[in-house]
Amino acid sequence: MNKELLRSEIQEFIGVNLRTDINQLILKNSVFEGVTNKELAEQIVGKLKCKDKLPTWFELKDVYFPPKISIEQTSSEETARYKSSLISGKSFIDLTGGFGVDDFYFSQVFDTIIHCELAPQLSAITAHNFRQLAVNNCEFICGDGMRFLHDNDTVYDWIYLDPSRRSEAKGKVFLLKDCLPNVPENLDLLFSKSRHIMMKTSPLVDISQGISELEFVKEIHVVAVKNEVKELLWILEKEHTSEPTIKTVNMLGKAKQTFQFELAQEGNHVPTYSRPLSYLYEPNSAVLKSGAFNQVSVQLEVAKLHKHSHLYTSNESIDFPGRSFRVKEIIPFQTKAIKKQFGGKKANVTTRNFPKKVDALRKTLNIKEGGELYLFFTTNKDEDKICVVCEKF
Repeated sequence: MNKELLRSEIQEFIGVNLRTDINQLILKNSVFEGVTNKELAEQIVGKLKCKDKLPTWFELKDVYFPPKISIEQTSSEETARYKSSLISGKSFIDLTGGFGVDDFYFSQVFDTIIHCELAPQLSAITAHNFRQLAVNNCEFICGDGMRFLHDNDTVYDWIYLDPSRRSEAKGKVFLLKDCLPNVPENLDLLFSKSRHIMMKTSPLVDISQGISELEFVKEIHVVAVKNEVKELLWILEKEHTSEPTIKTVNMLGKAKQTFQFELAQEGNHVPTYSRPLSYLYEPNSAVLKSGAFNQVSVQLEVAKLHKHSHLYTSNESIDFPGRSFRVKEIIPFQTKAIKKQFGGKKANVTTRNFPKKVDALRKTLNIKEGGELYLFFTTNKDEDKICVVCEKF
């Protein structure tokens, strides 16, 4: 960590050169004594990456930015704020602290927190930035968080960790036992230090597989922002015996779409089926990731078009966790007839349980992208291929 980068004239240079050509900057002679142009470029790139994802850090004075990969791997402020709304208490330890975005929000709901980070520079950077953020209830430990946990006798209200999804031997991994630290292997240690654990994982982790690798899973939160699943949150409680509750959230600015269900209920309930009625519904990505295909039908009293289509319909409009449409027309899938009706026109095309992909359909039917119409190409309960013509409401 080169503290020369915090000089006022250098901070001003970074702020006014956010749109400069980084490659050209690196090739120039050094702009400032004691600082390389590569270091300047790294700060500029880091600050820019925070603009939308971490606006608090972007706007804050005298922030030191780590290499861009640390910013890419950290939680956004939206998702960090959500995590801090789920838990609170007196003592908290983060075993894989990183850039500290989650811990900044956890510091607002816990009396004391500990941030553990293996990389000395990243630990120092986060400690510096927390002073700028006026966080004074956080202790920074530069070292292996799991080792620190093992070597002291403290019991915490909550343990938090975000295992690395990369392995030197296997590359990108998706089993929890292949991540670092290996949470399934260390469950006894973790539960000897706290009754409550929160773990963040990639959205690519299979929920059923994760449950089979862990113990005492109480809740799983599927967290999406603007219909893109960003992370899975696993809440473990020592000696919890009931089936996990799956909670989904799709954050849309100030609005949130939520849906939850008990995992055991999904296999125990049978959805209703119907041809398209007055309204059509498409679940958001968090609901789809959760696998709540039957529960959406049962809880919200809407019918599925087909077991594998994951589109829903009703005669009355409802508040639905996803996109909602008014059905204008239902057309049997016949290429010539649909091309005659929509060829050369604009429409938003979606396929669900349909043999052709969107790009192929657009090309075959000569449908341009955009417009007010929404065309859903799918399969109905009678195994017929259909096009449901809709408008958004």
